[in-house]
Amino acid sequence: MAANVLDFTDANWKSDVLDSEIPVIVDFWAPWCGPCRMLAPTIEKLAGEFEGKVKIGKMNTDENQETPGGLRISAIPTVLIFQGGKEVDRLVGVNTESKFKASLEKLGVS
Repeated sequence: MAANVLDFTDANWKSDVLDSEIPVIVDFWAPWCGPCRMLAPTIEKLAGEFEGKVKIGKMNTDENQETPGGLRISAIPTVLIFQGGKEVDRLVGVNTESKFKASLEKLGVS
């Protein structure tokens, strides 16, 4: 994982995502998932571009099952966007960089 892509876990979920002062993008993935690996470069690019404005990280669904289960993550990759501790957008599958940027623009992030 790139240095500016955070590692979200069941243990740090509340403090790092729900209690975050800035928007958070969470990529739910697993190492065996081909589409997840295809999406990784886009997530890393966004993490670099929006560093300091948006927290961007990944949660391994094999290692952390409590949080994805509670959020009804039924397919991976699924990317959730949070603001103020609430889910504000959900993108399932491999999406383009422009789709993520459009979602962030709705939150006033550019």
